[in-house]
Amino acid sequence: MTTPTYFTRLDSVIGPLLLTADPDGALTSLSVPEQKGGRTVQDGWRHDDGPFRAATEQLAAYFAGDLKEFDLPLRVHGTAFRERVWDALDSVPYGATSTYGEIAARIGAPRAAVRAVGGAIGANPLLVLRPCHRVIGANGSLTGYAGGLERKTRLLTLEGVL
Repeated sequence: MTTPTYFTRLDSVIGPLLLTADPDGALTSLSVPEQKGGRTVQDGWRHDDGPFRAATEQLAAYFAGDLKEFDLPLRVHGTAFRERVWDALDSVPYGATSTYGEIAARIGAPRAAVRAVGGAIGANPLLVLRPCHRVIGANGSLTGYAGGLERKTRLLTLEGVL
């Protein structure tokens, strides 16, 4: 028997959000429409707002500019390399940015691994919560964002970076 996936939808300043959680209430994804690699509701998923109360409150506070750091249970599965990259995203503080090269250095990856770091960041299943929007190009350009550059711009503007 497969483990049930719970989901809810929220409205936000960057558009509708789809959140998923496991039976323990740990968040497993936050996706937006047209997201590269984003999740969509699947047959058998259970709509239930209950597991998402804390996430709903914290996301509302974040989008209102009142919360700078999330404190939510997260559970994602990826390769060991991707999980190291995703963990490194958590160390980029609100209102700051980091480059792909700096993330590579933070996890002890060689400079040549910048492309692989970018791929791992692009596969981040927890947009906003794991702040991949804070990662920019070495020249300061916004570069890619799985949720779209318009959303990345809005998030960095909200955080006072732009």
